[in-house]
Amino acid sequence: MTKLKFDYEEEYIRNSRGVELFACRWVPSSSSPRALIFLCHGYGMECSGFMSECGIRLASAGYAVFGMDYEGHGRSKGARCYIKKFSDIVNDCYDYYTSISVQEKYRGKGRFLYGESMGGAVALLLHKKDPSFWNGALLVAPMCKISEKVKPHPVVINLLTRVEEIIPKWKIVPTKDVIDAAFKDPVKREEIRNNKLIYQDKPRLKTALEMLRTSMNLEDTLHEITLPFFVLHGEADTVTVPEISKALDPTNTRDKTIKLYPGMWHGLTSGEPDANVDLVFADIINWLDVRTGDATSLTANVEKVACNVQGEPKREQASLLGGLNGGGRRLVHRSSM
Repeated sequence: MTKLKFDYEEEYIRNSRGVELFACRWVPSSSSPRALIFLCHGYGMECSGFMSECGIRLASAGYAVFGMDYEGHGRSKGARCYIKKFSDIVNDCYDYYTSISVQEKYRGKGRFLYGESMGGAVALLLHKKDPSFWNGALLVAPMCKISEKVKPHPVVINLLTRVEEIIPKWKIVPTKDVIDAAFKDPVKREEIRNNKLIYQDKPRLKTALEMLRTSMNLEDTLHEITLPFFVLHGEADTVTVPEISKALDPTNTRDKTIKLYPGMWHGLTSGEPDANVDLVFADIINWLDVRTGDATSLTANVEKVACNVQGEPKREQASLLGGLNGGGRRLVHRSSM
């Protein structure tokens, strides 16, 4: 496969609550993208560094890739890894990603969600928020169901819920070292641990409860999922166990693929040996290529979804800001290696 040159850009946007959020994109330099891919990163993670491998590989394959650090994550402003309402994450992604989709140069392109771990839940909730807008989803080790082995007792949940509004930001939720459990390759694991943009402290109380409630609510409504999706999960994953992905099998979508990778851990695209990562991305790109062959079938609904009654785009709500140093959008030309 010919690898294409791409441009990498960074910008800052402001969400509906006035918080400054970091966003980035990898876009083919000299050709129109096959489709648009929107990244939903995992809990405590970020896009410009941790998910750069994904952006680079997909842009090199001809796709325009867009990422945004959630409020309190990565290079975005806000209390570190504090999720007051999970719906805020979903709404921020929705506002920004749909505002990109309705831009004139992208209106004729398919729109695919890409979610890793907690980002898988974000992607599924984005679909549920606007079922006809998205053309498909890639779900890598998604958080869409709580394993019975780790689900807290209802009494414990009740006790924590009673105090969450009193001490919402307290870091009192005990948890194992996720980095050690998620990323197999020791060199890559150390690189991830040295990434200061990644949150590595204990979860805040309200954050943990919001994630728990989101997973449980999503589990109860998985039958409502109708978009095409591809679930990828390592059979040796102990963070979001493979049985969780199997819960997506009874969904109502006709186009669904679930693939389990023997011996692989949670970090399929960032923590496995290079040969395994190559295999996973080959599957991802192949799935996308098959579903972007007929552009007309992907974009038939964009006009009715994108415009309000006055004919103006409903979703162009994210205001562009200058960079932190006043330099505006940062453009870096990259070529695939």
